[in-house]
Amino acid sequence: MLELTGIHKHYGPVRAVDGITLNVEGGSIHGVLGENGAGKSTLMKVLAGFITADSGLISLDGQNLPLGSTRLSLQSGVGLLHQDPLHCLPLPVLDNFMLGRPESFIVDRGAARVELLELAGRFGFTLDPEAPVRTLTVGERQQLEIIRLLSLGVRVLILDEPTTAISATQRERLFATLRTLASEGMTVLFVSHKLEEVAEICDRVSVLRHGQLIGSAELPTRPEELVEMMFGAMVSPVGRLEVPQGEPVLEVESVSVRHRLVTVEDLSLTVHASEVVGVAGLEGSGQQSLLRVAVGQTVPDSGSVRVGGHDVTGRGYRRHLAHGVHYLPADRLGEGLVEGLTIKEHFALAGDDEQGFILDWDRAARSATDKIGEFSVKGSLQSTPESLSGGNQQRLLLAMMPPEISLLVMEHPTRGLDIESADLVWTKLLARRDQGTAILFASADLDELLRYSDRIVVFFAGRVIAQLDAAGTDGEEIGHLIGGRAKT
Repeated sequence: MLELTGIHKHYGPVRAVDGITLNVEGGSIHGVLGENGAGKSTLMKVLAGFITADSGLISLDGQNLPLGSTRLSLQSGVGLLHQDPLHCLPLPVLDNFMLGRPESFIVDRGAARVELLELAGRFGFTLDPEAPVRTLTVGERQQLEIIRLLSLGVRVLILDEPTTAISATQRERLFATLRTLASEGMTVLFVSHKLEEVAEICDRVSVLRHGQLIGSAELPTRPEELVEMMFGAMVSPVGRLEVPQGEPVLEVESVSVRHRLVTVEDLSLTVHASEVVGVAGLEGSGQQSLLRVAVGQTVPDSGSVRVGGHDVTGRGYRRHLAHGVHYLPADRLGEGLVEGLTIKEHFALAGDDEQGFILDWDRAARSATDKIGEFSVKGSLQSTPESLSGGNQQRLLLAMMPPEISLLVMEHPTRGLDIESADLVWTKLLARRDQGTAILFASADLDELLRYSDRIVVFFAGRVIAQLDAAGTDGEEIGHLIGGRAKT
């Protein structure tokens, strides 16, 4: 039995967690739902020792747990898998797997290697013990962190959006493993924005809103009930609307490229103005290579890339920017935002080139204030991106987009976002589409691909296996193609 009693965490006037009391039965999988900024991550970080609560108690099987110490929480059996896994990127997989172990002077790498491969095999993960972690995809880094926590003997496993970057097959294996662990007595806290996943895997669910526990429910229950608890009212999803397409904006012709150990050969794709092209495939199938080539961050080994009729092959991201290309990466903090800088400072840096060498701080403050309101960013001018939830980080990135964009390229635009945040993101994106912007995005969410794409490009093993009209296909056909075979 895990018990949280009267947990409070305030940041000045902001009540991130406001008196939450929650009981979780041992041997169960307990879902935690809530919109971005509802307090889910803060509460989980308090439980795992990353954040010290202002007040409250946490107990496991009747024993009070230490607060504010990740080491002591881990030793007590509580482990947290972050949405963006914490790793030492220059070190190999095996060394990262061994982090946190109690050994001091004698380290048995051979035994650790055997344990790593055995745990990876249980999940169906393919991890090379000697590969540098920086070469892994986000999904592979999540997989490594899951098995690392299990190897440390956690009794309470917290998973924050664990399925956002893994394949459907890996998700099924993960869910099967979680059910097995729960049957053996482990307590699993499953934080997700996907109602269908919570309904599939969880025994019970608790909903947070504005830092408070709104209620809990046994599963199964009506999805409408959970949505109303999360937002206070039903949310109407944004639908896909056909719009006339214009001239070619992006032309990738006969491109071959090697990126992160993935080789893509003879890739050709054209994206038109006001067209939304979704890209599907297992992690590492080649879709990231396409996106990086399209924005000039990876130089193709052969072939050509044209933007708006201009040859930009191998010219770099800055030249692509000059032709109206904008990129929203999956790694928001690593590539999109700058840790430690305030929102006001971000808008100063994102200002137009006409401001010269002297930053206009008043102008930056006005722009930031307007965009914070327009995009419903839950933060102030002095907030730093690492203090924001994933959804608010994404809203901030959208708010900083330049006014004129010919081609918008995105990786997992709604990864880790709740329903409301995802709908807001796509409302803004489709408004750009209506103004003539071409959109190219990769997503692991088949519903998102089908709902918003005009055309879906499916990658398998480094090549485009199909280009489909989104209106004439379904999730089953795409799923078969992602696995490398046609639907029978």
